[in-house]
Amino acid sequence: MPGEPTPGAPVPSGAPPAPPEEAGGRPWVDYSHEVRTLRNPLVRGLFIVIGWLCVISGMIGVVLPGWPTTPFIILATYFFARSSPRFYNWVMNHRVFGPLIRDWRDGKGMTARTKAVAVVTIVVTISISITVIGTTWVRVLLAVIMLTLCTYLLRLPTKPAEDAT
Repeated sequence: MPGEPTPGAPVPSGAPPAPPEEAGGRPWVDYSHEVRTLRNPLVRGLFIVIGWLCVISGMIGVVLPGWPTTPFIILATYFFARSSPRFYNWVMNHRVFGPLIRDWRDGKGMTARTKAVAVVTIVVTISISITVIGTTWVRVLLAVIMLTLCTYLLRLPTKPAEDAT
């Protein structure tokens, strides 16, 4: 169309640059207005470190069965929302982690397939632990944890598969 800049063309001075797009075509969204940065620089720095430790733990959960991903990414988002607009935007726009946070925040829940994989992984890994461990009270504790986690996951809203992004 006439008057529209061509992709890759320089942006006229004074106009904001077009936001980059994520892989898959989702436009980058600026969530900076949601960040409530703490005033104390030491606490802010501590929150950034804790946030990155949570991101690393969440990344481990992507590849290690039985290790949770979503809770660590939710925690990272919490810490980044109080310490760094840059890192908060990074996690909210991340190709893998962004949808987890946005769906969690919007109350959309999880797809049936994701729920099934999570429940089966929890049951298998904790059942193996129960058989290996000889202490009765630890077995009971693991069984309670397994039932609690499965109940929680199954009670989350089920997102239709076509909404899964």
